Amino acid sequence: MYDRARQVFEDELATIRAAGTFKEERILESPQGPLVRVGGREVLNFCANNYLGLSSHPRVRDGARRGLEERGFGLSSVRFICGTQDLHRELETRLARFFGFEAAVLYGSCFDANGGVFEALLDERDAVVSDALNHASIIDGIRLCKARRYRYASGDMGELEARLEEARAGGARLTLVATDGVFSMDGHLAPLDRICDLADRHAALVLVDDSHASGFVGRTGRGTPEHFHVEGRVDILTSTLGKALGGAAGGFAATRQEIAELLRQRARHYLFSNALAPAIASGSLAALELIEDSTALRDRLMEHARVFRDGMTQAGFELKPGFHPIVPIMLGDARLASDFASDLMEEGIYVVGFSYPVVPRGQARIRVQLSAAHEPEHVTRAVDAFTRVGHRRGVVR
Repeated sequence: MYDRARQVFEDELATIRAAGTFKEERILESPQGPLVRVGGREVLNFCANNYLGLSSHPRVRDGARRGLEERGFGLSSVRFICGTQDLHRELETRLARFFGFEAAVLYGSCFDANGGVFEALLDERDAVVSDALNHASIIDGIRLCKARRYRYASGDMGELEARLEEARAGGARLTLVATDGVFSMDGHLAPLDRICDLADRHAALVLVDDSHASGFVGRTGRGTPEHFHVEGRVDILTSTLGKALGGAAGGFAATRQEIAELLRQRARHYLFSNALAPAIASGSLAALELIEDSTALRDRLMEHARVFRDGMTQAGFELKPGFHPIVPIMLGDARLASDFASDLMEEGIYVVGFSYPVVPRGQARIRVQLSAAHEPEHVTRAVDAFTRVGHRRGVVR
């Protein structure tokens, strides 16, 4: 029975390989950090979401160890049966307070948070207006609900307003605008100030996925709402504990009290998934304490991003503009992006080429991600290596 299916799958895999878009998984033989061991050699890592360098920070490891020793390995239960520990409640309270919301609900990942929020809150009487470049988890979450769906070109406020008018004309009971705070393939920010203005004008709710901003965007790391001075105007902020906030796993929705209570009653990704492991909850609390104590890591990260962007621009590379530590180096061709990343690995720089379907056809790139754990000389080495490979490949003169 499987022979016919095998041929279909083998043909599809061959097509992916021929296009140069097959994704190899390199094996790390070390903890996550600015330097990692791959294939028996140490290389500089510029492709992790380890923005604040907390994935292997001693205080975070100590926090995780305490959670493991004091509260066990796992809960073997969902939250509403016997899976809620004091650690979970403490982390939810601390996250809500840090990001300026009334309440927070923990999930196994931000993918789960986005997957569960729309179906729990909206039905066929409602409408969702979504940015065209939103993360796959938002797209999948919207598909799970019965609300009418509208899409606007990324950052196009004229089109957003037109879609909001359509939703209102269609008699929507509730309308929710959903957007990434930072778009992960480009490193650019959604204009939340203008989005909130339009949402207020049309009596719409606002949801922001701030996974690539929480902990380091904004003056004190409270994300894109802080950066755009719209604290209190965003209704739901979803984010992850798996990037800047410790780097392990887990996600959350920070929101208004009534919404949080409804999510606990109806969100299937919350109701039918095991509670977050105690070690992750405790380690995430330690990560949050580090971020609350000082902006030093956030400031160091942003300085690395500035230096890298300036150096790459001076070398002649085409970058997506911005200030974010996600820095896309635009190469266009999928095969070139893959080969360029392989050449950099030989230079001791670990990066990954991205191409269709992760990004649009013809917009292949290498996405560099800076970390506070990098040293200044690491950033300089990366620029120098990019420049050498760029000259060999004819990308820069």
